[in-house]
Amino acid sequence: MIKGKVLSDYAKLIIKVGVNLQKGQGLEISCPTQKRDFALALTKAGYNAGASIVRVRWQDQELDKLSYTYADISELCHLPKWLIDSKNYLVEKNFCYVAVSADDPEAFKNIPAEKLFAVSKARAKALKKFSDNMMANAIRWCVVSVPTLAWAKKVFPNNKNAVKLLSEQIENAMRLNQENPSTAWQKHIAVLNSRAKFLNDAEFEYLHFKSSNGTDLMVGLAENHVWTSALEKAKDGVYFMANMPTEEIFTAPHRERVFGILKSAMPLCSNGQIIDEFSITFKDGKIVDYSAKKGYEALKGLINTDSGTKRLGEVALIGKNSPIAKSNVLFYNTLFDENASCHLAIGKAYPTTIKNGDKLSIKELEKLGANDSREHEDFMIGTPDLSVVGIKKDKSTITLFSDGEWVI
Repeated sequence: MIKGKVLSDYAKLIIKVGVNLQKGQGLEISCPTQKRDFALALTKAGYNAGASIVRVRWQDQELDKLSYTYADISELCHLPKWLIDSKNYLVEKNFCYVAVSADDPEAFKNIPAEKLFAVSKARAKALKKFSDNMMANAIRWCVVSVPTLAWAKKVFPNNKNAVKLLSEQIENAMRLNQENPSTAWQKHIAVLNSRAKFLNDAEFEYLHFKSSNGTDLMVGLAENHVWTSALEKAKDGVYFMANMPTEEIFTAPHRERVFGILKSAMPLCSNGQIIDEFSITFKDGKIVDYSAKKGYEALKGLINTDSGTKRLGEVALIGKNSPIAKSNVLFYNTLFDENASCHLAIGKAYPTTIKNGDKLSIKELEKLGANDSREHEDFMIGTPDLSVVGIKKDKSTITLFSDGEWVI
């Protein structure tokens, strides 16, 4: 368990570096009921940083499972106006938002996939205004994790010290075991930003991903795309970090210029179900074929959420020697696993990965190649032998990755 001073330091890091809460701002925390200790630590850190009010929105997968099992799907798909309004209120009042991601990866494995995705689709549609504002950095937000028993048992099965082991991995990934975690994060972000600058200066038109597992994919980049790290600037001008931990730099693919086939490098946990050993084929930016040895129906539901989930919304680069990758731990949690591997996302592109994208309409963004959707789902394609080659408009090339690691 993460506890005592380490838990307190973790909470302070999230408040001061993650959402970078300013005096007088409100703070909302979305947290699993079993992690009340972390919610308390975040609340205390929030008030100590000058929050005007801190509110906690509790999540409970066991209660959700009962609803999925017994409630009528029409009721599950209906989101009351007060719930929608409460989310939009966060944007209207410039709240900071912390989401604690610590789910059981297979909590809903016995729930029909079509039911899960019907609810997910309805929820995404109802909350699109909020999610669009969040992805456009209208508010400062941060996704973080702490260990839960069910999650730890999945990562370290048949090990009585599973929670302790997972805690240690999270502490390492979050640099909490260093003398000054905030300083360590500043140095880390400086490295990521230097790589982002190199890619921005290069102005690549395409990236070519290739690995021995069968991935052979050309990913065109959106017009006026911007490579960025997780250190971002919100619309109020204050910097924040949307994901912690983070090892990536990322940008927007061109929604119509993706060709070839990709093979998954790691399992994807989506809606409490696991999708593994999957393959996706693209033509003119659109998914035209897909397969999965495990979780095919879940993959099918995800891809068919809306027209935007048939195209890419993010491309992210991460070397195989990141601290999370070197741990050799499969976390079954996208927040961690995506930081062990180069990854892509189907669905919505971040407007901030387009120059002045936060000032452009959806139609203007799409004209530049940025994809729109109600969803954004990351999945990992980075293998130990992955090569990534950047291709410029004049057809000249620069190798960015060889054998799964940066070479620039």
